[in-house]
Amino acid sequence: MNEKIKLGVINSLKVNRVSEPGIYLIAEDEEEVLLPNCYVTKEMEIDTMLDVFIYTDSEDRLVATTLTPYAMKNDFASLEVIDYAKFGAFLDIGLPKDLLVPKNRQKSTFNVGDRKVIQVVEDEQTNRLIGTEKFVLSKEPDNINIQDEVEVLLYTKTPLGYKVVVNNKFEGLIYHNEIFENTEIGDKKIGYVKFIREDGKLDISLQKSGSKKSDDNPTRVLEILEQNGGELGFTYKSDAEDIKDVFSMSKKSFKASLTKLINDKKISLEENSIKKI
Repeated sequence: MNEKIKLGVINSLKVNRVSEPGIYLIAEDEEEVLLPNCYVTKEMEIDTMLDVFIYTDSEDRLVATTLTPYAMKNDFASLEVIDYAKFGAFLDIGLPKDLLVPKNRQKSTFNVGDRKVIQVVEDEQTNRLIGTEKFVLSKEPDNINIQDEVEVLLYTKTPLGYKVVVNNKFEGLIYHNEIFENTEIGDKKIGYVKFIREDGKLDISLQKSGSKKSDDNPTRVLEILEQNGGELGFTYKSDAEDIKDVFSMSKKSFKASLTKLINDKKISLEENSIKKI
């Protein structure tokens, strides 16, 4: 039994009393919430324990449902846009009340019929569940290791590959040249951790491969070179942010990697680029 009623998740509550609009469920702190008649069955007697999802109705009151939404609080999901207004878009989340994605939480254009990958969050000002394209993702994958099997959700396409949400919590990337199956934004797939970057982001492969140390930066540089035709416009003098964006490592690590690769005669340093030998 829940100690308190929690918005946006499944709560375990006890049937406390019957009323005209439905039955009232209670938590340990004695706060009540209505389960409307449309969800009530004859088995729901006084003191029965029920698992229900809690959200807010059209008047911003907490309300319970036995329905399971497509996504709960802090979850990521691909949802269909079913209506649009000046202040935001409404997405089907599998409940009687659609999920609002306010205009200031959108990063792309919303049209009716589109599917959008969003995160369900609690709006601090209204205490309602809303959707957002401005994700909050952890940059500390403490419990993630190389070769771990993970769940990924593809949410945007970039020149390098698809950005993905990993295990509903972390940010990752699948490179285009490592994708050998049909993929679309919103797809959920099983992937494998290939590389853990210095910034906490993850490189993901859809195919399980051999082990690879996350600190093997010279190998990392060679892989990126191969993925880009064997030559890239980078040198010892390249900008630190550009190095971070492309190679996912610090400038210090990058320069050390170049030195090792040059000494091992695996790359050559041209005037304005590095080239795989």
